[in-house]
Amino acid sequence: MTAAARPPAPATRIPVEQYELPNGLRVVLAEDHAIPVVAVNLWYHVGSANEREGRTGFAHLFEHMLFQGSANVAANEHFELVQRAGGTLNGSTWLDRTNYFETMPSHQLELALWLEADRMARLLPAMTQEKLDTQRDVVKNERRWSVDNQPYGTWWERLPALCFPPEHPFHHSLIGSMEDLSAASLEDVAEFFRTWYTPDNAVLTVAGDFDPAAARAMIARHFGPIARGAGRPPLGAMAVPEQFGEWRRQVVPDAVAAPRVFLAFRVPPFGADGWHAASLLAAVLGDGEGSRLTRALVREQSVATSASAYTFDLAKGTDLLICDATARPGITAEALEAALVKEVDRVLGKGVRPPELARALAQLETAWLTGLQSAAARADKLSQFATYFGEADRVNGELARYAAVDAPTVSALARRVLGATNRASLVYVPAGGA
Repeated sequence: MTAAARPPAPATRIPVEQYELPNGLRVVLAEDHAIPVVAVNLWYHVGSANEREGRTGFAHLFEHMLFQGSANVAANEHFELVQRAGGTLNGSTWLDRTNYFETMPSHQLELALWLEADRMARLLPAMTQEKLDTQRDVVKNERRWSVDNQPYGTWWERLPALCFPPEHPFHHSLIGSMEDLSAASLEDVAEFFRTWYTPDNAVLTVAGDFDPAAARAMIARHFGPIARGAGRPPLGAMAVPEQFGEWRRQVVPDAVAAPRVFLAFRVPPFGADGWHAASLLAAVLGDGEGSRLTRALVREQSVATSASAYTFDLAKGTDLLICDATARPGITAEALEAALVKEVDRVLGKGVRPPELARALAQLETAWLTGLQSAAARADKLSQFATYFGEADRVNGELARYAAVDAPTVSALARRVLGATNRASLVYVPAGGA
């Protein structure tokens, strides 16, 4: 049996129980008594893709608003209660989901569940114009710090805008524009909450050290009385052609010290047929010191200080495989891009060798298993799979799906997706220097 065909160890299986409350809330339980810690993870199936025109950045702004108190919790008290109980918490926003999570000592499970249920059911009574104004300023400062004044920081919005047409839900900025953030009203916030923050648009996962019967009773007590939503507007059309149909290109003069090149390709969406081959292709190209891009561009040719490749893991329409490299001092953007494209063309022409696929698979397996060591990481993955595919237990077959991909399959996918008619180049150059 080859390395690329070996099955994952049985010990990696996560015990999963999934059920649904009458109000539509999907619940996932994953019991593990290794350490006295429990994770609560709540995914709402809403992100920047669900924003309407003129209100970009609203999903991310709303993530901030959710920590500003609810009917029974004062502003910032959510943080205080969790931290005083010995726990940690946070939230995050992506193109098609927003999640909130706590990791608690096992005996504090009910506190985390009550906090999440209270803001799902009773957020609106605590909303004020003052809170909105404060969090709007916080998000604007976050944009200034992480996007506008960060070297290469605008790539997060420029690359999707280059890869998706203007009418596509993934085209616009995740963090939003200053103008749209300024225009957001308190009624906008209330409408967004009533539309998207409902139990039938959410997945609640509890993972770690807990008693399943007790957890089910707590969940029924706190989440069961919450009414399901009144309906959600459909997401805009997600389908795009399999390829760009041309080599798209954008050059961005910026306040940067060295050129940086992003090269994107459309690949099958996360979880679909062909996606695991695309994920492995990205690992062959740019995951770790032994990857093609690092070996060629950083070590052998010395044209880059760093190089990597990865997928965006988008589950609707199409995903993106992205290669990026940052130039060494004295290397032009043209030289860097030419070197990057040359390595991509090598894979396109000659395919992937079994030994390098085995290396990529071994690295991926290690990262996957290491990432699932914590209750918080397991809860997040279970919420992800339940949200995107309706089946949390699908997590347990993920390594087998990777292991079933062989070198000819990855090579065939490379020939299909890496060609010149399926490329989008985003090139940063020092302002005034190129």
